[in-house]
Formats: sequence, structure tokens, C-alpha cells
Amino acid sequence: MRRTLANKRFVVTGASSGIGRELAAQLVAKGNHVLALARREERLQQLAQQLNDASGTLAYLSGDLTASDFHNRILEWTNQHWQGSVDGLINNAGIGSIGRFAESNQTAVRQVMEINFFAAVELIRALLPALRQGQQPVICNIGSVLGHAAMPGKSEYCASKFALHGFTDALRMELQAEQLDVVLVSPSTTRSEFFESVIHGAHPQTRGMSAAQVARQSLKAIERGQRERILSSGGRLLVLLDRIVPGLLSRAITSWYQRQTVKDGE
Repeated sequence: MRRTLANKRFVVTGASSGIGRELAAQLVAKGNHVLALARREERLQQLAQQLNDASGTLAYLSGDLTASDFHNRILEWTNQHWQGSVDGLINNAGIGSIGRFAESNQTAVRQVMEINFFAAVELIRALLPALRQGQQPVICNIGSVLGHAAMPGKSEYCASKFALHGFTDALRMELQAEQLDVVLVSPSTTRSEFFESVIHGAHPQTRGMSAAQVARQSLKAIERGQRERILSSGGRLLVLLDRIVPGLLSRAITSWYQRQTVKDGE
């Protein structure tokens, strides 16, 4: 369904930097009320001060999204301040892991899955009753193009985003009769602090969309009630090729990856 993003109550995860920070700031600038969630409290304080004169409001809670007691604090806050009614949840928090699977370990894959998948799923479970009480309620999961087409060297990250993609599609069908929209936004490489939180093997990105652009496109998808929005033309092409010529695409990516591996080893 189409919705106007004004005077709505949104919970946004991963709001201390990058896409999440931009999502929170743009929602507040439009006159919405945001509960921003992240681990770094000082960053959330800075964001609240920055938005002090905006038409909307920003409140924040800091904590570990993988912990059930933090989910309980979120519920308590929404019950106390929003009377148990939430209009939107944007699951944006995430981390990455770059490197060969054979050189990784169990801790890395579990950490990626806990934050990128389980934290989002369980926060949806916790807030679903409040969302059902909301105005034109919507759940937006920030996925990735790599939740559609896999890339070597990012197997753990791909696994988490493929899982989120499948879960989002199934949940959308389950909630359709309740008129509760479920939107999947799939960015490509984004210029943000995301790569600073990658477990290993990352370096800052100078190409791709800015976090502000990704946030604007994500909010457009929410406003329009889109099923899914793949943000970049390159991402759309990658997904299309994966659907119509998967074998050819796989061989091309494998060849590129092998050349990069040799180059990096020189």
C-alpha cells in the first residue's frame, strides 16, 4: 500500500552510522518519530543533538540487538512512549565477513548470522503485536544484492542475506491479509562505515551509492509499499543474469575471482 511518511513511529536498527543513521535522520526530517537502536550510545546522542530542531523527534536506546533482554527494553520503551503501537520497523543493522570460507571459523559465521539474520527475525517477532496496532504498518529489511546472487569470498555474508531474503518473502505472504507490508531493499556496494565493521578482509569503499542515496531510495520503497527494490543498475543486471544464465554468470565470476586471488597473492 502507498503511505505518507509523516507523523509515523519507526524503529530503526543500526542507526549510529551509515545507512541506518541516514534513514533515521531522513525520517525525522520528514516529521516522523524514530526510536534509533545501535550499540554506540555516543553516536546516537550526537544524532539526537543534530536533529534537535527537526520537525520530527528522535529517541534512542543502545544495546546488543542479538540479546533478548535488549528486545525487552525496546518493547518496554514502545509500550511506555508509543502506547504499544509501531508504524514501521527498519532492520538495517549488519556486519560483513570477507575471505575464503576454508580460512574462516565457526565464530565468524555464527556472528554474521546472529546479527544479519537472527537479530532481525527476532526483533520482528517481538514487535509484531505493536506493528499490528500501527497506522499503515510496514517492515523493511535491508538486504543486499548478494542475497540474490552469490559472490566468492563472501560466503558467510551471502548466506545471511540469502536467509533474510527468503524469510522476507515468506513473511510478506503470511502478513498480506493483515495489510502489513513487508519490503526488501537490496543495495549494492555502499560508501559507508559498513566496511569498518567487517570481521576481516575489508577496506574502505570509494565507489557505489552514498548512504544518503540508499536511505532515500529505501524510504521511497516504503512509501510506495514495494515488494522489493534493487537499488543499483549493476545490481539489477547481476540479479537478471543470475536468473536467465546462471551457469554463464557463475563461470564469469569464478574466472574474475581466480584472477583477483592470483593478483592479491603476488
